Amino acid sequence: MTEPSSAAAALHTPVLLQRCVDLLAPALSEPGSVLIDGTLGMGGHTEAVLTQCPQVRVIGIDRDPAALELAGERLERFGDRFTPVHATYDEIDDVAARYAGGKVQGVLLDLGVSSLQLDDVDRGFSYMREAPLDMRMDTTTGETAADLIAELPESELRRILYAYGEEKFAPRISGALVRARAIEPVVTSTALADIVRKAVPMAAQKTGGHPAKRTFQALRIAVNRELEVLEDTMPRAVDVLAVDGRIVVESYQSLEDRIVKRELARGVASSAPRDWPIEPETHRPYLELLVRGAEKADEAELTHNSRSASVRLRAARKVRPVPDHMRKP
Repeated sequence: MTEPSSAAAALHTPVLLQRCVDLLAPALSEPGSVLIDGTLGMGGHTEAVLTQCPQVRVIGIDRDPAALELAGERLERFGDRFTPVHATYDEIDDVAARYAGGKVQGVLLDLGVSSLQLDDVDRGFSYMREAPLDMRMDTTTGETAADLIAELPESELRRILYAYGEEKFAPRISGALVRARAIEPVVTSTALADIVRKAVPMAAQKTGGHPAKRTFQALRIAVNRELEVLEDTMPRAVDVLAVDGRIVVESYQSLEDRIVKRELARGVASSAPRDWPIEPETHRPYLELLVRGAEKADEAELTHNSRSASVRLRAARKVRPVPDHMRKP
């Protein structure tokens, strides 16, 4: 496997870095403040928070052991102000209970595939380079993308392409994959990209980028259960926030952003039925939005960080505890 160096990690600049820190900082000014960085990656966000918010301690979650190792080297100078945890971010409530007494002042989620994973040729996330068709964010567990292509019926492959890639040529691509695997296993990223390219009509390839882009996205999401994990994570992330705590979430495609938007919208609306004469305290909003809608990268950000083109940032402050009737099981 091609291992990115700690020097490369230090050069990496996360998307909307300073904006994330600025949104979180008001909640992290008191001694003993804790931030959970649920998507630690190479540690860029955490490094900035630890540097600019001297009172805070950061718990960094990542499912990728390689990311934890790199971030650990990068953040070593902060000593016990940084705690790395090998987990998925839907375990945020357990992590908060174990390392922070149950409540924290900030939560940060930078969703999707990380720069570390994109830049590691051997992980198979890119359709531009030859690599084993893996796509696991945690290479120590679970099925690979090659496994899914080999084992799933055509109907399930089609569903994955529709649901997770919003791929309108899903029937053509799933059929092509089934025919191809009957001849030989589809085990490399370039083999998959070539099958998809041949399945998509030439007229449709003139716009919208590489024809395999949506297929790779769909398989990656399926392999890592990204949307299911995010659905479980969002209510837990809001719940572990202390009152006046803040949550910042960066999404990079519409499927993620819808989940984030929906969960924050639950918190900023009254849960009292419209025909009730008064709004009980228990049904008042428990979140306050910090940005209007989904914030996008400005021209300056786009100029120095091309991966910010699709980012959608949402943020909220917790104004009161989540009422019992709004908690998800």
